[in-house]
Amino acid sequence: MKSHQNVPISEELAERKGAHIELAHRAQTSTATVDSRFDYEPMFFTHPTIEDSWATTFLGHSLQYPLWISSMTGGTDFAKKINQNLARLCGEYKLGMGLGSCRSLLYGEERFSEFAVRTFMHDQPLFANLGLAQVEELILQKNESLIHQMVSKLEASGLIIHINPLQEWFQPEGDRYKMSPIITLTRFMEKCSYPVIVKEVGQGMGPKSLKALLDLPIAGIELGAFGGTNFTMLESLRTKESETKKPFISVGHTASEMVDILNGLNPQNKEFIISGGIKNVLDGYELKTKLRAPSVIGQAQAFLNPAIEGYDALETYFISLRESLLTARGILSVREN
Repeated sequence: MKSHQNVPISEELAERKGAHIELAHRAQTSTATVDSRFDYEPMFFTHPTIEDSWATTFLGHSLQYPLWISSMTGGTDFAKKINQNLARLCGEYKLGMGLGSCRSLLYGEERFSEFAVRTFMHDQPLFANLGLAQVEELILQKNESLIHQMVSKLEASGLIIHINPLQEWFQPEGDRYKMSPIITLTRFMEKCSYPVIVKEVGQGMGPKSLKALLDLPIAGIELGAFGGTNFTMLESLRTKESETKKPFISVGHTASEMVDILNGLNPQNKEFIISGGIKNVLDGYELKTKLRAPSVIGQAQAFLNPAIEGYDALETYFISLRESLLTARGILSVREN
């Protein structure tokens, strides 16, 4: 593309107008495609600048934007660079991040360097991550101290415990819960001194489960709703599971449904990561606006590919994301149902 410095204004304008004429027939819209979630309010808008932010407090931490990098990877040879790139972004732009499953750190330090990213994060919230099955196992062994030691060694701000009963059931080598998750969590919280966030891994949770979690002394909930990466489906694809199990892939609750449920439960003293099926900025902006509780917008897969490519690609993606988020806040009002 020609630079503004080398192209006279008149020539640049002529090129742009010519493109408008050429593309006009391809830019027709139908009233059926309008996004009816929002009122568009251009009269009160100014374009965001690099200095603009959306300051947010999450679990006592200051975030420059209400964005959270949700748990993704660990325990693989390429995870170290991915996690370092993600943590560096969080440190430079004041975001929050959850690590991938830290199970491999409970009994050895061979993979510790893949998760040890506190130095890149500075003071931003960094949460370790374990599956409920591992928490249950250590409780039954009366060895929960291994979890506390891991959180401390990682210099983590707290722990995310992920609930994934269907994934474990689909996985031939998967763990089997011996206690219900609510009993395991209740017992764990009795001796836990740091913040705990509970999440599902792609199916979300219904009203009874959400109500039970709100009654626990946890710090927050990550929705992990239906519509994003579905680990039950992933296991089915990996193992070619029995046909009788496949209908379970489609059960669950979307992020929008879970926000409505939570608003009906009137959550108090809990904070939320809205994730699962958040395909774009407008999805996250709508649900954050609707949820009547402190929240941030969580994404995982969207950050993964640029993080694999390298830090420059990751930063470029984030800058576009933050600009789109600020534009949504400045020009759109979420309609009441």
